[in-house]
Amino acid sequence: MNRSLLPALPALVLLVAVFLLPVLRLLGVSLEGGTLDWYAKALGEGLYLRVFWNTFEIALLVTLFCLLLGYPLGFLMATTTSGWATLGFIFVVLPLWTSVLVRTYAWMVLLGRNGVINRMLVDAGVITDPIPLLHNFAGVLIGMVHVLLPYMVLPIYGAVRKVDPAIPAAAAGLGASAPGIFWRVWLPLTLNGIFAGCVLVFVLSLGFFITPALLGGGRVIMIAVLIEQQVREALNWPFAAALSAVLLAFTLVVYTIMQRVSRPERAQ
Repeated sequence: MNRSLLPALPALVLLVAVFLLPVLRLLGVSLEGGTLDWYAKALGEGLYLRVFWNTFEIALLVTLFCLLLGYPLGFLMATTTSGWATLGFIFVVLPLWTSVLVRTYAWMVLLGRNGVINRMLVDAGVITDPIPLLHNFAGVLIGMVHVLLPYMVLPIYGAVRKVDPAIPAAAAGLGASAPGIFWRVWLPLTLNGIFAGCVLVFVLSLGFFITPALLGGGRVIMIAVLIEQQVREALNWPFAAALSAVLLAFTLVVYTIMQRVSRPERAQ
């Protein structure tokens, strides 16, 4: 064995024990009886294909909203004074120290029919009747965007910080407008951060469970929720394992595609 690999040996053993072996066990359970019947059911019936599509759609929308909210925030944190940047870091990182379950229950209180948001809108005369914000598609999106937004902000912040301030200053000195500087200088030079944030948010969204299970109220089914139902209610471990394997394969495919797309940008 190459001696240079010895320091990494404990980490490799740990990865094999807690990741590779469970995944192999999962694949073995999904192939119960030596057939692909459970995979055929997962990929051949319209109900389960719809769940996969819902998962992909929600993950894509969450990534889009996180990008629209996270890029301006990360850009502002990276270009403002140190005091405001510190305050921004506090508000971005502080939620990561709180349990996802606690944050999800907090959103249930805020989004409920008699929750804080509906009461404020009714009292302000904006609406006459409470609007449905909980146990639907909108509630799941709001909760997931809130939980995953820091994973978009931090990579973008790092990418903006790496840009030499002299470059946009030179563009401004040559007569470029503010929108032109953004589109032709800032955006191309921060694509690495955008790709990294999008990969993190999208991949994490695919396997989300707690937030869609609680805020969706059983009406918005994502693949992780379906897997939990198959294990807890139907006790159908082989089918749950097949669904998990398909989700894992899909995640790896998406990750590989996004890595290949971003590779030319990283090489610049």
